[in-house]
Parts: sequence; structure tokens; C-alpha cells
Amino acid sequence: RTCDQLRCTACDFRVSLFNDYVWDQSCDYLFFRNNMPELSKLRAKMIKKKGARAYACQCSWRSIDELTDLQTQQQLRWVCGKH
Repeated sequence: RTCDQLRCTACDFRVSLFNDYVWDQSCDYLFFRNNMPELSKLRAKMIKKKGARAYACQCSWRSIDELTDLQTQQQLRWVCGKH
């Protein structure tokens, strides 16, 4: 299970998540900085992958295709935004 209300404490953006997608390897900081949260622009670098999930805020992004504890990702500053 994952929190669907994640918020980044670094850029103060809500973390968006996209089921059945991963991020293209060419993604970089400027791509997310310039295009978040506009889905129409983000789709340019989204790759369909059944069972995966793509996460992104304005400063960080991750593609997850297996059970992963995001708390072990020290560089991420994503916290529960409360329910």
C-alpha cells in the first residue's frame, strides 16, 4: 500500500503518481521543474509498463516496478501530506 497524499518537503509540491507507467531514462530535473504538474506535458516522457508506477514532484522522480520502501531512499524528501 502506498500513500496517495505524498508531499515533497524540498519543493513543496504534491507528489503525482501514475499507475502502469515508468519515466523515460532521459528525464532530468529541468523536465520536471518546467512541466509539473501538467499531465499533457509529462506524457512525453512516460512509458507504459503494466504493474509499474511513476512518481514525481517538481524536483525528484522515481519509477517503481516492485515493492519498494521509499523511506530507504535518503535523497527523497517525500512525506505523507495527511489524510
